[in-house]
Order: sequence, then C-alpha cells, then structure tokens
Amino acid sequence: MLNRRVFAINLLVASAIGATASSAQSPSPSPSPSPSSSQSPPMSPTTSLAITNVTVHPMDREQVLRDQTVIIADGRITAMGPSSSVHAPAGATVIDARGKFMIPGLAEMHAHVPAGNAPREVTERALTLYALSGVTTARGMLGDPAHLELRKTIAAGTTFGPRLLTSGPSLNGNTAPTVQSGGRAVEAQKAAGYDLLKIHPGISREVFDSIAATAQRVGIPFAGHVPLAVGWQRALETKFQTIDHLDGLLEAMLPDNAPLTVAQGGFFGLALVDYLDLSRLPTLVAATRAAGVAMVPTQSLMESWVDDTPPEVLAARPEMRYWLPNQIQAWTMNKTNLLASGQFSLEQRTRFLELRREAVKALHDGGVVFLLGSDAPQVWNVPGFSAHRELEALVLAGLTPYEAIRSGTMNVAEFYNESDVAGSVRTGRRADLLLLDADPMANITNTQRIAGVVVAGRWISADERARRLEALQMQ
Repeated sequence: MLNRRVFAINLLVASAIGATASSAQSPSPSPSPSPSSSQSPPMSPTTSLAITNVTVHPMDREQVLRDQTVIIADGRITAMGPSSSVHAPAGATVIDARGKFMIPGLAEMHAHVPAGNAPREVTERALTLYALSGVTTARGMLGDPAHLELRKTIAAGTTFGPRLLTSGPSLNGNTAPTVQSGGRAVEAQKAAGYDLLKIHPGISREVFDSIAATAQRVGIPFAGHVPLAVGWQRALETKFQTIDHLDGLLEAMLPDNAPLTVAQGGFFGLALVDYLDLSRLPTLVAATRAAGVAMVPTQSLMESWVDDTPPEVLAARPEMRYWLPNQIQAWTMNKTNLLASGQFSLEQRTRFLELRREAVKALHDGGVVFLLGSDAPQVWNVPGFSAHRELEALVLAGLTPYEAIRSGTMNVAEFYNESDVAGSVRTGRRADLLLLDADPMANITNTQRIAGVVVAGRWISADERARRLEALQMQ
C-alpha cells in the first residue's frame, strides 16, 4: 500500500521545479529573447486603453452587460458603460471587441513558482505562461526567499507575471519535527514577510497544534494539506485558510470498523473508496461551512493523474509544447507506472474521481467557499493552461460555468477583502482582464479562446500573445 507520507514528499519534490539539475537538462527554447526580461509588455500601464463594443460578464453578480466600452488607465478601470455613451479618451488605444466577451482575470490559488536556485529563464517561463493564459493573480504554495523579491518586482512592473502571493517554505515532518522547530519556523516566516504558511503531510498533532497556535499569535494564516495526525475536524477547528486538494476529506468518511486505516489510504484516500460512509458527508459539509474554511480542490490534477487516459494522449496536449521536456517525460513515466502497476484498479480510480466530484458539488451547494486552483506546474498541469482545465473539472463536477469562473474571480476578491478593487469588471477595479472570442457561460472551454489579456493595465493582443507563446515553444 502506498504510504501517504512518501507520496506527499514525492509531490513536494515534483513541485519544486526549480531544482537546478532538472532545469539545466531541459533544452533551451529557440534563440528568441526571453519574453519577460528583454521583451517588455506592449504598452505601459499608464497608457489609456478603450475596449469597445464588448459583452461583459462582470462576475460580481450573474449579469450580462452588452455593447460596453471599458476604459483603462493607470492599471485601473476608470470608466465603463454602454458604447453609445462612454467614449474613448483622446489618444487612447482603441480595441474594437465587437462579438467578444470580457471576464476578470483569473486567480490561480494553488500555483508553484520555481525555487530560487532555478535558472531565471525557467522562472520567467512559468510567470509568462500564467499571465498569457489570463491568470493575473497567483498564490504560490511552495515558497522560497527569492519569491519575496519576485513579489516586489512584479508589483513594480519590472517583472512580467501575475500579481504574486507567496507561502513560506514547506512545513512538514522533516522541516518541523518538534514543537520548538515548528514554532521557530512560523515566527521566521512571519518576520520574513511571507503571506501564509504552507502545511504538508508528516507533521505530528502536537507539532501542528503548536504551529497553529503560533501562527494565530503572530498573525499569519496557514493552508495546504491536512496531515493524517491532524484530520479534517481539527483542521476546521484551527481555521485553515484553505484546505487544498480536499486533502483529508475521504479519510474523514472512513468508519472505525473499516478493514483499512487512514494511514493505509494511499493517494488522497484512493485505497479507501470501497469502505467510506457517505452518510457522513452532509455533516462534514455543514462543519466546513460553519468554520469558514475555503476549498482549493485541484480536481483537474486528480482527473489527469489517476484516470485511464494514456500518457501519450496527455503528453500530446497543445500546452505541453511550452513546458520542460524532462518534466513531461517524468510525468509520462509516472502515469505509465500507475496504469501498469495494478496497485489501484480502474474501478477504484473511477470511483475515487466520482466521489471527489460528488464532494465538490456537495460542498459548493452547502455554501462552502471555493477558490480556483489546479496545482501547477505539477503532473500534466502547465502553468496558466491548467487553470482553464480546472474550470472544466469544476463544471464536470456539477458547477455552472458562472460558479466555476466566480471561484477564480469574485470569490478570491471576497476572500481577501478586496471586492472593491478586484475580482469584477467594474469602474475602479484593477485592470486584470480576459478578452474571449466566445461566451464562456455557454461553454466553459471558451475561456481558452483568448482574444487578448490585460495584466495590471498592460494590453496583450492575440497577435502579441501568439508571438510570445511561439518564442516559448520547446518541442
């Protein structure tokens, strides 16, 4: 039986894409200049921009605003309204968006940014892919001291990428083996200026309780995995900021008389699917809502990791051409080994995904806050592109396109108490926007039909986006 802690450490290692050896073995892209450093965004955030005749889904409510003009200056939406009455300022760049659709830029709430020892071009690649995909905010979930400086340079506009929030380095059974070491790590990460703590598996209950108490005392939130020794209920009691991957939920439905223990659950409880007491789910939903803990489900990660799709089909996805070939080879080997091992039957894996979809729907319908997050770069998840695949996974689980998109827009703004400045297409909000060739409310895959992106007020046209992506092709 796959040991959950071993899996989690492997996940941690796989996520740390900044490993120098891994990056160095990847062939360089063509001789074209780095898209982040030497190729600056096509307009400065202080240039006035008017996007005219566009259909807007503002996302602070389920509403359609047709034939709108949206005026952008200094990184903000300065005016918007019917195109018949709102006109482009003198000297503005005008984009005729007739027949196109606008939504706010997306937030990726389980992102990874290459570690500080990664080559600069790998970091720039990840950040650029996020932004070109319309991910305009990213919450990094495996922090590094270099990310603190990166957060500053992105905010200053000298590094191209999404607005960055970052956790500190992983807190796990190795980095926080004792109460004293856990407490010191919390205080050090707070003092360094990280936005949150990242919890990984392997932490004992005693150490976790100390970490949680110290975090509450110094005022830094914590999020991520639910260690086996902690469990879902204790995670709720201590006010995780978010529980990611729905980690610990299936284990919380395992009855005491089951033939397996939670420690034998394997990959996020996959081995337990035949023994769960699903009548516990409504109580867990109610407790989660009452605790105010948000979910970042990363359902797309689970779908591609354990479903029966052959690895060569996954490796042929269009976005794979932009990511590191050696990592795609590793993902291919991971999937090949899983399918060949017989460790988990097709029936188990299918039921696992069905149960997770049912849980996503039940939690969402029960009033639990959902925040968009796919876990990228991670197995089959290319930065930016995977956020759109996560939207598809949420709709597959039963959310409407509006509900899925809201999880990556307005829900995130409300979560951070920023609904007056972010998360919607309204006057005064940050100019982080996605322009689409087709209506995403009609079909969620239309979020991938990108006609342009506005990142912190910078307009990136479809042509400019295509050129940047072409420069990033690696295979």
